[in-house]
Amino acid sequence: MVRKILLGILLMLIAVGIFYRDLVSYGYMQAKGQIQILWNTKPVTEVLQDPTLPDSLKQRLQLIGEIKQFAIDSLGLDSSESYTTFYNQNGKPILWVLTACERFQMKPKEWRFPVIGTFAYKGFFDNARAQTEEKAFIDQGFDTQINEVSAWSTLGFFKDPILSSMLYRGEGSLANLIIHEMTHGTLFVKDNLELNENLASFVGDYGAVRFLTAKYGKNSPQLEKYEFRKQYNDALSQHIVRGAHQLDSLYKNFPSSLTTAQKDTLKMATIKHIVISSDTLLGGIIGKKYPWRSKKLPNNAFFIGYLTYHSQQNQFQKEFQTQFKGDFRKYLSHLKAKYPTSF
Repeated sequence: MVRKILLGILLMLIAVGIFYRDLVSYGYMQAKGQIQILWNTKPVTEVLQDPTLPDSLKQRLQLIGEIKQFAIDSLGLDSSESYTTFYNQNGKPILWVLTACERFQMKPKEWRFPVIGTFAYKGFFDNARAQTEEKAFIDQGFDTQINEVSAWSTLGFFKDPILSSMLYRGEGSLANLIIHEMTHGTLFVKDNLELNENLASFVGDYGAVRFLTAKYGKNSPQLEKYEFRKQYNDALSQHIVRGAHQLDSLYKNFPSSLTTAQKDTLKMATIKHIVISSDTLLGGIIGKKYPWRSKKLPNNAFFIGYLTYHSQQNQFQKEFQTQFKGDFRKYLSHLKAKYPTSF
């Protein structure tokens, strides 16, 4: 009887493994990549004693500790063991994310993962595998984009390390990054990626300004530089979000008589207009310097990325100021109650 039960369990596991072989293979690849990173991290306290590490980078490591403590003490974000270890990338990217979107719909491809839910992008520690999967989506007619990732949150499942690439960021950018990822570890709503990323982006911006003001002062060059970059990035982000809505309206109103070639022509003309019209933002400051002004026009996957991270920030800002009068701790408590973590 016991043998029959064990045999039945084994056969069931084999069947599940065959049916979900792609998910199992992907999970193995991701686990292998994450474990490799965790296995090769060093405690920050040990890295700070390394005589070969430049003092400027040691100061950045210490600054990350200050940012983390500020986020806990002044913003009320959850404490964790993250950012107490260091991983040296040796100048190489270690994670890529693939985004795919319908060709004539502002509708992203979604991937569902156990426990953490649905995401509109898929991460890879193996760039070759990311490119292979991207090609498969291109062959199916999707718009795609692969981006390198500078940081990510494991939502408390692992001790997220400081990556060596972080140490070359400016003070404001670094504060934004750490607070953004700590927000994910504090509040994460399953199956609502857009809310999660927009909220983390809002808190990252707000927290960075608070931190820079507290550490360097209201008139400090660090704060002035960050606020200028924020104004620049906000103007461009909202322009791209508006462009995404413009494309969405275009696709929804395509006459049924249009051929695929005609749809592509209208789509590319609209995207080109969105790109060129960015020249007028902030009196022409953005203009031709922004990387998207390249020979290859962006596609739907590019615009979906901006919707994911920037489409709701104004809503959070308005709610924060009008209903909570700028009291961030009360606002965070409200959000935690409204969106309880579901795993």
